[in-house]
Amino acid sequence: MKTIGNIIWVIFGGLEIAIEYFISGVALMITIIGIPFGLQSMKLGLLALWPFGSEVRRKESQHGCLNIFMNVLWFFIGGIWIWLTHIAFGIVFYITIIGIPFGKMHFRLAKLALSPFGKEVI
Repeated sequence: MKTIGNIIWVIFGGLEIAIEYFISGVALMITIIGIPFGLQSMKLGLLALWPFGSEVRRKESQHGCLNIFMNVLWFFIGGIWIWLTHIAFGIVFYITIIGIPFGKMHFRLAKLALSPFGKEVI
């Protein structure tokens, strides 16, 4: 069932979201300062490409102050735009009854798009 959900996800908007993450990741990695943000964007792009069956957890071994600082920078660099895209797709999917699971996934990814540092995808 997860595979079918992921295939439908890719067809109806998942590919566009993943491409958005990958393009922003490459753009961020052009500068040396943006490499950590680009790597996070690539990880989120892989999650956005195949989200059903994966889980996001908080890393316990990471330093809190650095994660907070990086999340604040991420919010202004590109997190807000990716968050808005997820919210827009989520609202569109919630209009139909069949699209509700995909809308829930977009809202889950929207929460992650605002603060990705300090989390890992399993």
